[in-house]
Amino acid sequence: MIRHHEKPSRKRRNLELVEEAVIAPPTIPQVPISTVHTMPLLNRELSWLEFNERVIDESLDERWPLLERLKFLTISETNLDEFFMVRVSGLREQLTAELVEPTDDGLSPQEQLSRIREAVQRMKGRQTACLMTDLLPKLSQAGIAILAWTDLNDGQKTAAQNYFRRYVLPVLTPLAVDPGHPFPFLSNLSLNLAIEVHNPETNETKFARVKMPPALPRLISVREITEGKKKIRSEKAEFIFLEAFVQANLQELFQGLEIVSSHPFRVTRDADIEIQEDEAGDLLATIEQEVRRRRFGAVVRLEVAPKTPKRIRKLLARQLEIGESDLYEVDGPLGAGDLMSLVKLDRRDLKDPPFTPAVPEVLHQPDTSIFRAIRAGDILLHHPYDSFAPVSEMIERAADDDKTLAIKMTLYRTSADSALIPALMRAAENGKQVAVLVELKARFDEEKNIVWAKALEQAGVHVVYGVVGLKTHVKIALVVRREKDEIRRYVHMGTGNYNPATARLYTDFGLLTCRPEFGEDATQLFNALTGFAGRTRFQRLVTAPRDLHARVLEWISRETRHAREGRPAGIRAKLNALVEPQVIAALYEASQAGVPIELVVRGICCLTPGIPGLSENIRVRSIVGRFLEHSRAFLFENGGEREVWFSSADWMQRNFFRRVEIAFPVVDPEIARHVAEDIFEVMVQDNVRARLLRPDGKYERAQPGDEPARDSQSAFLEDARRRVLRALEAPRSVEESDLPAPRKFGG
Repeated sequence: MIRHHEKPSRKRRNLELVEEAVIAPPTIPQVPISTVHTMPLLNRELSWLEFNERVIDESLDERWPLLERLKFLTISETNLDEFFMVRVSGLREQLTAELVEPTDDGLSPQEQLSRIREAVQRMKGRQTACLMTDLLPKLSQAGIAILAWTDLNDGQKTAAQNYFRRYVLPVLTPLAVDPGHPFPFLSNLSLNLAIEVHNPETNETKFARVKMPPALPRLISVREITEGKKKIRSEKAEFIFLEAFVQANLQELFQGLEIVSSHPFRVTRDADIEIQEDEAGDLLATIEQEVRRRRFGAVVRLEVAPKTPKRIRKLLARQLEIGESDLYEVDGPLGAGDLMSLVKLDRRDLKDPPFTPAVPEVLHQPDTSIFRAIRAGDILLHHPYDSFAPVSEMIERAADDDKTLAIKMTLYRTSADSALIPALMRAAENGKQVAVLVELKARFDEEKNIVWAKALEQAGVHVVYGVVGLKTHVKIALVVRREKDEIRRYVHMGTGNYNPATARLYTDFGLLTCRPEFGEDATQLFNALTGFAGRTRFQRLVTAPRDLHARVLEWISRETRHAREGRPAGIRAKLNALVEPQVIAALYEASQAGVPIELVVRGICCLTPGIPGLSENIRVRSIVGRFLEHSRAFLFENGGEREVWFSSADWMQRNFFRRVEIAFPVVDPEIARHVAEDIFEVMVQDNVRARLLRPDGKYERAQPGDEPARDSQSAFLEDARRRVLRALEAPRSVEESDLPAPRKFGG
């Protein structure tokens, strides 16, 4: 805080005004810190690794089609890359800074790193065994094969060598290492060959490095290099790894020298961006610079092939300034996440059957536009089972509608094919007041968001980059229209990003409403985010970091009081992660009071369930299936007056204290009943895709036993199919006369 004798800068004063509007917390009692320090907690990092193990479990599950199993395996690999780039790098920084204090679970940074290494080595063993002895052999039988150079016949080798000279050799750069050639820089996640060459004239053996160019595909089509045909036949697809292709033709790079050995290796660097925003004169330019610096972060992992000699391992470790514990031996392809390109092949027989998302029934009624449908009542969207199209439709219609006065929304992540960006640009060109908050600090999407921000600005959109010191993670859109003699506000609030691509892959909730109180709250929130506002009193919204943490604690303690006084009590929560210690302490207290607590936590969960006298009334399950469980919803029985809330926030410190978030109530009684009885109930009964968290921090798959098998995602898909069939039989909706002709919903 600013001392009395200090003169606040304009930037600091701006932040204080935003704090007044959405940040300054109310005075609600919190759980005593002393309670937090004495309770059992699972380690955050180890809990995340347990989640990744569950993803690997799916790659081993033969109930999935082959390419879906491969998809799970590649996801587990890219997950692990990000874990090292962000979480392991953070622990390394703590050690460097000599921060050795244990976390709330009692583990020091060094102890965490040791346990992480043990867990990752087991995990990599499972990944490679699954890939090499199960998935790749079965894919080969199905007509998708990865070949070794020795698998090619003489004619294919000759054609491949010609292809190498023409297309690959010109983009390779061998870099020698000797007194005249310093050790080359190795970029983040780069795949390289460590090569030893012998000069017969001088009898010297030297080291060289060749980087696999990212411009070339990791998997080279054998059909393309031997027959010159770029289109791969769907019934048979054969590939060779780029590094194996280069290894077989190294003599072309080192003519006159003898190739002694060559070994692939891969480097992972610290890629977490830290911005000193108070010192950044231009946030956009600063983040652009930091994104470029990301590839130069400290090395946190070196992966090598098993046959890599000790002398090469020592040389790499010394030059990269890492220790033995940072070196991982991988008995399979390095960077197996690149195999996602196989998942994209047109082999529908090896994938999940396609599905068509449903559109809410009200949008199929005669004489109904998207705005008229919202005026008729709140609309729940449960993605991906419900289409994202109504959200896009609201923004697109508003962009071209003469009645629209303003459009405001937040963008945390979106996709290249999104119709939202062009619609916002078109709206500005059509004279609407358009304001968009683009979060430049969305991790690993910084470059994309910089591009969107610049494009929107050039089209005349008012673009802001968020709040200093916080990430703006809230997902909200506001359309203001003049209808007859009144102003009406239409609001979309959601748990997921404005990204049509992930809306088909992630489960999320969205709510479309024109209730005046939500419209007024949305206006106040945008005023705080894009300009200045004094302390704001929201009617419906609960915001972070102002009061969401305190309100969650209050909601939980309210259930505790209800249970102790004999009234109906119960908590159900659907989250991506549960980490914040005071919330966990409050849940323990509620459990001790007899409150039944059902938690569906996809990823990290630091709460320990099932401990007698502490958490025996808490059950935690994680659902890993076809879709990524991303929605956040909370249900409180509240003495018989049930409350249902959706939120952009998980129960983590970063969401409560370092991000702008919202939670919003489901006011419509029928929608609240549907969420509680038709969605939550199905999820907590899942005994096919769910795993149950044990007190030791391990997970075990739920078993149907004598009960019917219940797969929650399959149940929601089946419900969506039924609704799609009903919609096909219904008459097509008619738009309002003052709106453009309708675009097709769905898909």
